[in-house]
This record gives sequence, C-alpha cells and structure tokens, in this order.
Amino acid sequence: MTLMQQEQIDTMELMPAVQTSYFNRELSWIEFNRRVLAEALDARNPLLERVKFLSIFASNLDEFFMIRVSGIKQQIAARVQKRSPDGLTPTEQLAAIRRALLPLFDQQRHLFLEELIPALAVQGIHLLNYDDLNDAQRAFVTTYFEHQVFPVLTPLGFDISRPFPHISNLSLNLAVVIHDDEEGELFARVKVPEVLPRLVALPSDLGTLSDEVPTERRYYFIWLEQIIMAHISALFPGMHVVEVHPFRVIRNADMEIVEDEADDLLHTIEQSLRQRRFGQVVCVKIDNAMSEHTQQILLANLKVDPSDVYTLRGPLGLTDIMSLLKLDRPDLKSPPHYPRVPPLLRGQTDIFTAIRQHDILLHHPYDSFSPIVDFIQTAADDPDVLAIKQTLYRVGSNSPIVMALMHAREAGKQVTVLVELKARFDEENNIIWARALERAGVHVVYGLPRLKTHAKLALVVRKESDGIRRYVHMGTGNYNASTARLYTDLSFLTCRPDIGADVSELFNSLTGYSRQRHYRKLLVAPVGLREHMLQLINRETQLHQEHGNGRIIFKMNSLVDTQIIKALYRAAQVGVQIDLIIRGICRLKPGVPGLSETIRVRSIIGPFLEHSRIYYFYNNSHEEVYLGSADMMERNLDRRVEQIFPLEEPKLRQYVRDKLLETYLRDNLRAWILQPDGSYIRVTPQHDQPVIDSQCVKIMDGCELME
Repeated sequence: MTLMQQEQIDTMELMPAVQTSYFNRELSWIEFNRRVLAEALDARNPLLERVKFLSIFASNLDEFFMIRVSGIKQQIAARVQKRSPDGLTPTEQLAAIRRALLPLFDQQRHLFLEELIPALAVQGIHLLNYDDLNDAQRAFVTTYFEHQVFPVLTPLGFDISRPFPHISNLSLNLAVVIHDDEEGELFARVKVPEVLPRLVALPSDLGTLSDEVPTERRYYFIWLEQIIMAHISALFPGMHVVEVHPFRVIRNADMEIVEDEADDLLHTIEQSLRQRRFGQVVCVKIDNAMSEHTQQILLANLKVDPSDVYTLRGPLGLTDIMSLLKLDRPDLKSPPHYPRVPPLLRGQTDIFTAIRQHDILLHHPYDSFSPIVDFIQTAADDPDVLAIKQTLYRVGSNSPIVMALMHAREAGKQVTVLVELKARFDEENNIIWARALERAGVHVVYGLPRLKTHAKLALVVRKESDGIRRYVHMGTGNYNASTARLYTDLSFLTCRPDIGADVSELFNSLTGYSRQRHYRKLLVAPVGLREHMLQLINRETQLHQEHGNGRIIFKMNSLVDTQIIKALYRAAQVGVQIDLIIRGICRLKPGVPGLSETIRVRSIIGPFLEHSRIYYFYNNSHEEVYLGSADMMERNLDRRVEQIFPLEEPKLRQYVRDKLLETYLRDNLRAWILQPDGSYIRVTPQHDQPVIDSQCVKIMDGCELME
C-alpha cells in the first residue's frame, strides 16, 4: 500500500459534502428494506408469504422512523451541523431519506392494492371496502358496529375549551370535520380501537355466491376503520359530517436514560416506557383523499413540517395484515419446517455427557433449539449442578428458559440472571420476567451502567467425580424459542476449561466490579473486541503481503464501524480476497478501483432472518473461525457487552467454512450483490446452473460431527 493510499483512507472522513468512501447509513438501511419489499413483489413466493414480507416492510419502516429518523430530527433541533462520514449534514440526510422513501411507498401501495388484494380474492380471501359489501354483509357490519365497536369509541372534540387530543404512537385515527348549525365547523378525532381486530371477519356464507372457492376455504374481511367511517354520524347526532379520513402518527420512541441519575433502573425504564407514547411526532401518514384544510389542522397541532407527512393510497398501518398468516391456508404458505435434533442428542445420553464427548455446534433453525432448552432444564433438575448463570436479552413470552431458571432456584441452586432491561421494544416484557425471577428468589442484575449487555451466555457449574466442571452455552442469537424457528443462528456448547474460566470471569465483571481487559479465548466488548478484530484483519493483510493467500469472510447483520472498514480497505489494497455477507446496513463501498477492488458484498434475504455472525480468517492455512453476538458497529464495539469466541475443533471450523459460508457465497436464489454506487443486483442462476438456495433445509442439514 502506498503512502498516498494510506492518507486517502485516514483523511476521507474530513472531506465535507463530497464523494466519500462510505455509504450513508440510513440510505443503506433503506436499500435493505427495499430488498424486503422485493420478496413481497416476487411472485415465486407463496401468496401469504408475500403478504408477510409486505407487513415486515411496513413494520421495519415504523421502527426506522421511531429510532433513526427521530435521532436525526433531534440533531437538527439541537442545531448539530456535523456531517456523517459520507459527507451529509443531518438536514441533508433527512431530505435524502424522504426522496428515497417516496417511490418505495408508491411501490408498496401499488403492490398491495393492484396485485395482492386481487390475488388474494382469487384464492377466496377477500379484503373488502365498505362500498364492496352486499346487503347481507352491510347488515352484519351494522350490528357489529352497534354491539362491538360503538361502546368502545370515544370522540374527542377540539375547540376553545378542549385542547387538541393526544395522538399516541402508532395509533390509527380518524380526523372528522363536522358542521353544526350553531357552532359552524368543528374538528374531532376518533381513535380506531386497538382492542378490536383491525381486519373484521365477515361470515363466509354472506359472501358472493359466484365465488368458485369452497365455503370452508373462503374468507371475507373489512377494515375496522371503514366500519367506523360508514357509521360515523352515530357519534355526532344532530350534526353533519363533512369529511372523515384516517391518519396515523409515528413518534420518537428512542428512550434516553440518564443512568447516573437513576436510583432504580427498573423504575426508571418503567417511567420511560410510559413516556414513549408522548415522544415528538416524526412522521404523519394520511389518506390521500384528506382535504388540504384538514391536513393543515393536523400539521399545526401535531407541530410537524409538510416534509414529515406522507400521503398514501389505501389502508394505513399495513403491519396489521400479518394477521392473515393465521388463516388455515397451508396451500398459500411455505411448507412447514421441522427442525432436526442431531442423533448425538436424541439418545439416552444426557446433555452433559454429550458435551464432555466433544464440542457441539447447532445451526438454527435447521437444528432444533430444544437442546438449548434441555441444557438449562437438565441443569435445573440435576442434583449435581451447583449454580447457573445466564444473560437474557430478548426471551419472548412463555419462555421455557426462564421457567427452568425459576425451577432451578426452587430446587435450591444458586441462580444469577442478567436481564437487559434496555433491549429496545422488549423493555416491558423483560421487566415482567425480571420481577418473576426475583419473586422466585433468583439473583437478578441489570447490567453495567451506560452499556447494554448483548452477549449470549449461559454457564452451568456442576460437581463431578473429578471436581468442579463448567459447562457453557454461547450463541449468536437470543434465548428465544420462538425466534429460533425463524432466525438463522449458531449455538455452541462446550466444557473446555479455558472458555469456562473466561465466561466465569465475564459474569463476575457483569455482576460485580472488574477492570479485566484480557481473556484467554473470548474477545469481549467494549474492553478489547475492537482491538482484537483490527489485529486479526491487519494480520491477514501482513500475511498476504508475505504469502499472497489472504482470505477474509465475514457474515453479520451490519457493517458500520469506520475503523473496521478502513482496515478492510487496507487489506483489499494489498490484494486480500474479502467476501462480506451482510444482511442489512453496509457502509463499505465494494469494488472501487484503488480502494476495494477485491471486496465483494452480498446480502441474503429469505424466509429466515439471517442473524448469525461469523468471522473467518485464512491465516496462512492456519484457519480461524469466530462466532458471537457482535456486529461491526460502533454501538456493538463501544457501548455494549458482547462476546466473540473461537471454534477450535477442526471439524466444526470446516463445517462453518464449507457448509455455511461457501453455500452463502454460491447462493443464486436469495442473494443480492452490492454495487459500487450503493444499489443491489439480485443474483439469478444462469440457464446451465443448478439453483443454490442457502436457506434450503437439505443444503443446510447439520454438522457431521453431531451425527
């Protein structure tokens, strides 16, 4: 690498508002969500799977506004002028986000209204507007409104004596303009109640008789807000309703917690959750038929700019169409997937004996999550187990893991659980579990000040004939049996003494006080993970200069950190072959002459959410593979407790390299290739090529070592 090339990398962050060597983080995320939308557009997917992806696309956008857009707006309000590494000011980023989203919203609406709704109708699933109802259906809807809906509704007026009503986050509302002979024009807001189903089912025998689909496979739905709109005059007797239109508000939901001033973190987060619905409005979505006058009423009272408003055709809040996945129509869904339990863990051998035989690696969801549940449940029942320690980040509801931990405490074992209360949008669920664990006598801690604990760790201390032995589970995913059926993750079970000692010391730092920065095997953030990853990349760079065989393969959710990107650029400039498999955000620009010609970036989008993190280094034929919980982002490296661990069993390393990474790199069905301009091109098999699907259950069929 020349000195000029080195200076180019070191100074590129100082180049204001010009072409830089980074993609914008927010625009890169939008490109990721565009790929999600592409799955909904893809007619090769089963119909209800397309509906699912459209719902996910909408849900992703809600969170993007609540967290990322709200953060940019806070910077603008604070008059922050600092440019992002790609050279944009906060104001410029906000404008670029809107430009990128407008065509996506148009595409989303066209897909739903012109393609999916007609396709669903052909299959006997009818999403009806009120005007589409026949007389019998209208009679049913009127009765439903009178008995089920009307008692729940609360119209809120807005006038000189009544302030503009609060519009809660993500709520669907109706803006109603009324004319009264005495008072003149009035405005009211009616909230569409969340306690009732958004898609109201109509009796199938009231439907169109010409429908060729058998009655038992026929479904009719009407939108709840349309039922209310059709009967809105019942809420304003004696008055004339001039117009009524839906609107939806998205607020800032990123909680700011000053932990130094919080005597009780649990109480503080509970208070913050209650305040979340009052955050600043960052986005308003309105029906495209709403009059300009009514729009101005909303904008003035919600205190938003016209650039915060998105005018859309059709129903708002398409996240709710996910409910259609509950329909008993397996013919319109992907075939069910049944995870396997490796033969090693199926027999009479208990889990501890199996782990003593050799390290165990499971690849979810192809391998079942049940052995991990069994690991904790067996530890809870085993009289020789003395202690269990575990981190919990997102565990879901009805968690068998949490139930086993409470049972272990009731059985007299020492149980310590770190519950991360700051896991975004899981705070309330985690508070519930934390209190339940405390009631059971479990020692519950909430992590370190100003750091989220994202590491996935479980430690079982067992008394055996030859002394105390520590059994460890570490993984790339959460202790959540539900998401383990939907996310691709890796689980690792071992009783290696050095790893057990590391995990013990890491738990001690989480529950007590420690300035430990170095571990035997683990790479731990925020105390050393960044430095170790940079050293590993730089070592591969140096070895390539000496031997010419440098190879790096990373698989992760996001690549954002500029130091890591610079190190990869330096490696590319000496010729190291680098493949990056990144599901979401990637700020690195691949294939740029003189900068990143040997870097290739691909994204895998499919029925399963790619969630595993894998870091492979050829290391001059002494290959190393690391797995863990951390993406290469500033937040993971600097503001979270994370762990990355090595796979030292050669056959496990070979399995990860040949079966997992190489399959992802050969995928020609679900892969997208990132271009130097930031766009993605979908990979398609050539006419003489076999189709390779990296999410095919047969292709990803377990590790031979587990047989």
